[in-house]
Amino acid sequence: MTLDDLPTPCLVLDLGVLKRNLALMERAMARHPGVVLRPHLKTAKSREVAALAAPSHGPITVSTLAEARYFAEAGWRDQIYAVGITPQKLDAVAALNAAGADVKVITDDAEAAAAIAAHPGPIRALVEVDVGEGRGGVAPAEALPVARALGSRLAGIFTHAGHSYGGRSPAEMEAIAEQERAGAAGAAQALREAGLTVDIVSLGSSPTALHAKSLAGITEVRAGVYMFGDLFQAQLGTHPEQDIAVTVLTSVIGRKPARGALLLDAGALALSKDRSTEKAPRDYGFGLVLDVDGHRAHGEAIIARVHQEHGEATPMPDLPVGTKLRVAPNHSCLTAAAYERYHVVDGSREVIATWDRVNGW
Repeated sequence: MTLDDLPTPCLVLDLGVLKRNLALMERAMARHPGVVLRPHLKTAKSREVAALAAPSHGPITVSTLAEARYFAEAGWRDQIYAVGITPQKLDAVAALNAAGADVKVITDDAEAAAAIAAHPGPIRALVEVDVGEGRGGVAPAEALPVARALGSRLAGIFTHAGHSYGGRSPAEMEAIAEQERAGAAGAAQALREAGLTVDIVSLGSSPTALHAKSLAGITEVRAGVYMFGDLFQAQLGTHPEQDIAVTVLTSVIGRKPARGALLLDAGALALSKDRSTEKAPRDYGFGLVLDVDGHRAHGEAIIARVHQEHGEATPMPDLPVGTKLRVAPNHSCLTAAAYERYHVVDGSREVIATWDRVNGW
């Protein structure tokens, strides 16, 4: 079977590109002996990808309880569920851990920490600190009350430098990576000075993982989108543009020569409406148009408009209805979320495997 045989829209994963991206991160991590890579599988959501990114059932990061269960059942037991926990979810985590998993949770709330401490099941938690992203987490200097509320359930410190996505140069990325490192390591040191045990000091985003000069005081790094890449990450320097591993296969369903456009059967649901490149140096609309082989054969053509099931590609040559194209996504995490499986290729049109994904929560 080849890409020409597949119904559209569907998700294509290039195995060779995926392996290059994994190797790039492995080389970056090799600069920091003793620091463990805990890949975040929120983008891939696939056991086959996990087998490559976290071989021998190494430690992983997940973003949903559905992922936690899916990976635990396949042997990936050492996990961090990297979304603030609610008391209502503790029973589910405890059940996974009672069955042999080691799913750790995160919190930035003293009352939630007390609920974790009081739960009869085997649950450990990390205190989330905010090092500049402005999403979840307490200031590093304010981690102690949450940590004390956890008591013996305290596993460590957790942070995410999502504001690294605003960086535009290696120097900026290095500075954000150092801010992230210093915040997490400083919070951990403060807890230790207060007499608490801190086993894990966990940070990570793909840009900071690749650009950090020092990870002193850090035990592990979480990164995820580096595996697949996307148009936004390419502009951050996470990977070359040609190393976007995931694309959407689509078909021409209409021709509009008066405006130099083609209508495709990949619209907002198939591509997502993420506009992350809008504020980047190069705006790719809703995705970059490639030929069926994944090459940039149509120059600067992008998906300029989307409706639920329609995408408008422009400027485009007048190709026949039924012509297959591929679209490189702005944000591979959100684009991949629409699909149940990957059609795997390795540098050609031949489909060599089909890999499933776990969706939902």
